[in-house]
Amino acid sequence: MKRNLLIVAALGGMLWSANDAKAQETVSGVVVEETPVLVQDVECKDHYTPGSWKDNWFIQLGAGIRSPFMENSKVKGDDARRITAIYNLGVGRWISPYLGFRFSAYYGAMHWNQGVTAKARVANLNVDFMWDMFNSIGGYNPDRVFSIVPFIGLGGTFVYDFKPSLGDIKDHDGSIKKNQWLLPVSAGLQLRFRLSNYVDFFAEGRAQFYGDNYNNEAFGRPIDIDLSAIGGFTFYFTGSKFKRYNPCDYVNYLNNANAQINDLRGALATTSAALAAAEAQLPCPEVSETVVESSTTILPTVRFKLNSAYVSSEEMVNVYNMAEYMKANPNATIVIRGYADKDTGTSEYNMKLSERRAQAVADILTGDYGINANRLVLEAAGSNTQVYDTNDWNRIVIFAIPE
Repeated sequence: MKRNLLIVAALGGMLWSANDAKAQETVSGVVVEETPVLVQDVECKDHYTPGSWKDNWFIQLGAGIRSPFMENSKVKGDDARRITAIYNLGVGRWISPYLGFRFSAYYGAMHWNQGVTAKARVANLNVDFMWDMFNSIGGYNPDRVFSIVPFIGLGGTFVYDFKPSLGDIKDHDGSIKKNQWLLPVSAGLQLRFRLSNYVDFFAEGRAQFYGDNYNNEAFGRPIDIDLSAIGGFTFYFTGSKFKRYNPCDYVNYLNNANAQINDLRGALATTSAALAAAEAQLPCPEVSETVVESSTTILPTVRFKLNSAYVSSEEMVNVYNMAEYMKANPNATIVIRGYADKDTGTSEYNMKLSERRAQAVADILTGDYGINANRLVLEAAGSNTQVYDTNDWNRIVIFAIPE
C-alpha cells in the first residue's frame, strides 16, 4: 500500500507540474519550460509485509511442565516442589517480521502442599503479543535459523476439581468454592529454531501472575505465580514469508514518466502556437486543424516477477489507469504486448510466458473493469526483443496504440 501511495503521489505531482508549467512567447510560437519532476527525500530502505492476509498464520503444538509458587505448607520431611505436566495448543500470525500475536491454550493439573498434597485442574487461554528481537535489532533475514521472541499476554483461567476440597474462600452459600475464574497477566521468552520455511522448533518459559485466590487460599503473599516451561513445534500454513518493497525501485519509473510528461508539454506548446496563429487571422472562414502525433507507447506499463504472469497489487494501479483511459476514450483500441527477459528460459518458453502476461492483463481489463475484449489486441514478443537495457526490466507488459 505504501508503494502504491508513493507512485500515485509522484504521478500526481508530475501532472500538477505539467499544468503549472510556465510558458514564454517567442516570434516562432510558445516555448514551455521543462521543469523535471525530481524524487527527493526517498529513504532507500527495504520494507517487508505479508503478501496476503493468508500468509504467516501458524499453529503451535507443545508440552512441558508447570510449578506453582503460592501458599505452600510443606508436609514434614517433604521438600519437593510439586511439578506437573502441561499441554499447549496455539494459533497465531506474524503481521510483520517484527510483531505477531497468538491465542495460546494450556491444560494440565496443578499440585501443591496444603498440609496434605492438594490437586486441581487448570485450563487457560491467553492472547499473547510477540516481538522478534533479532529481526527488529539485526534486520529481517528470511534465512535466520535462531531468534529470541519475548512476549506478554492477557488471559482467562478456570481452576476446578480441587482435591481435597480445601481452602478459605467461601461460595455464596457458605461452602468452600469448588472452582475459580481468574484473569492473569503473563510474560515470557521464546527461543525459536527454524527447521524449514514451514516448521519451527520452539522452547519457551512463561510466568503467569494471579491474585491470591489461585489455589482457593488467600493468605501469605498477595500474588500467586504459575511458572511453566514448554517445547514443541510451530507449523506455518503457507510458509513463513514476507514481501519486500523499496521505494527507490520505482525512481526509474518516475523518471521515465517525467520524460514523457515533458514530451506532452512540447506537444502542448506546439498546439498552443498553432492556436495562437489561427486566432491572429480571425475572422477566418475556415480553421485549420493541427494534429499532434501521439506516442505509440502509453503509460503505464505492468511489471512482473521472474517466471510469473501474476499481476501484483502494486501493479494493479497501472492496469486501473489504463482502464480509465479506455473508458474516457471509448473508440480507442489498445495493444497489450507482453515481454520476457532473455537471460532466463528458452526463446520458446519466454514466448509463451509473455503471452500469459498479456492475457493476464487483458483478463483484468475485461473482467474487473468491463472493457470490451474487441478493443484489445494481444501480442507476445517473448524475449526476442528487449525494450530496456537493464534485463530484468523486460519482464513487462507494454500498452501501445495500434500502428
